[in-house]
Amino acid sequence: MNVVNIRSESLRKIPEKIAFHRLELAPILTLYGRMVAAGEWRDYGISCLRDVAVFSIFKRTAENPLYRIEKRPKLRNKQGMYALIGAQGQILKRGHDLGSVLGVLERRLIRTVD
Repeated sequence: MNVVNIRSESLRKIPEKIAFHRLELAPILTLYGRMVAAGEWRDYGISCLRDVAVFSIFKRTAENPLYRIEKRPKLRNKQGMYALIGAQGQILKRGHDLGSVLGVLERRLIRTVD
């Protein structure tokens, strides 16, 4: 019996992969589609890891990402679980609400259209 309990304990400690939910992906992909239509972005990638989910945005396919939108649930009660990270690794915006984090990129779209 002790062996079964130890195994079930160890299985509980293994974290699941973090991923974006459909409601989180909808505004990200809407913004992405508008930036593609404006000719600013061309490709994206999604990574689902143990502690973070990353949506990477590329100008060209073979380059480093222009922006990364990260979801880190461990920071939910601290700085906010969403972050927008620039090409050089600088944090452009962090918050609890994905819409406010994406607002930084929304303003760039307005400038692009003008």
